Amino acid sequence: MNLKIAIAQVDATVGDLKANRERHLALIDRAVKQGAQLILFPELSLTGYTLRDLAWEVALNPSDPFFRPFKQRSKAITIVLGFVESAPDHGIYNAALVLEDGEVKQCYRKMYPPTYGMFEEGRYFGRGQHVAAFDSKHGRFGVLICEDLWHPSLPYLLSLDGAEAILILTASPTRMGDGAGELSTAAVNHEHLRVYARLFSSYIVFSNRVGFEDGVNFWGGSAVAGPGGDLLAQAPYFEEDLLFARLDAQEVQRARRFSRHFLDENIDLVQRTLQRISAKRS
Repeated sequence: MNLKIAIAQVDATVGDLKANRERHLALIDRAVKQGAQLILFPELSLTGYTLRDLAWEVALNPSDPFFRPFKQRSKAITIVLGFVESAPDHGIYNAALVLEDGEVKQCYRKMYPPTYGMFEEGRYFGRGQHVAAFDSKHGRFGVLICEDLWHPSLPYLLSLDGAEAILILTASPTRMGDGAGELSTAAVNHEHLRVYARLFSSYIVFSNRVGFEDGVNFWGGSAVAGPGGDLLAQAPYFEEDLLFARLDAQEVQRARRFSRHFLDENIDLVQRTLQRISAKRS
């Protein structure tokens, strides 16, 4: 893994697939011209976030002709975007689609669609049931969506499955902190990135959207955390941006050899303990 990535911090028009597709394609072309080999978009980037019942109308199967321009461009750059998946079981899912060399490499379904506070995803989306890293021509990656990052088991499992970089698609709403001008959501999310990157000695790549929907603001601040736990790049708050960064497997190797905590992880102990806890709960 040694590649230049682009993070597309964009707004989206709710329910307007064609307009959002054109915005995606323009950014993909721009990223290719600037030498990027992978581009990451935010959560539900093709549809907008606040969909409610509209989610049924914008749901797509990855084989739909709608994706042909993306598949064609994926011969030049790996594309990771957010959409609503129409599944064979007739359910719909908040999903991430990975396209490379004209083919679908992975379609990941969000594991933990939140339904608390201002969030109501669980009313409209099913829950994913499978998490796995995947092999790209650039290396081995994992994908998660927003709330999934609040569940430490998921980045842990992806890292154990060989992912050297975890790609996060997010639509995080703005919350202000107690201090003047303090953006608490940014502080918390960026702390997550650094902690996971350091503990799992992996890159954590975070694409968050911007703009307003239904009175809700999204703060942006997309970022890349390196395997040592430092933020290597960060996009501005509240405005669209195309952020570039480089991922290098040698940095992962260096982090894991310098501090062996991840290499020394005892998977058998974890498995035995989880089985014991699960049996006690049942």
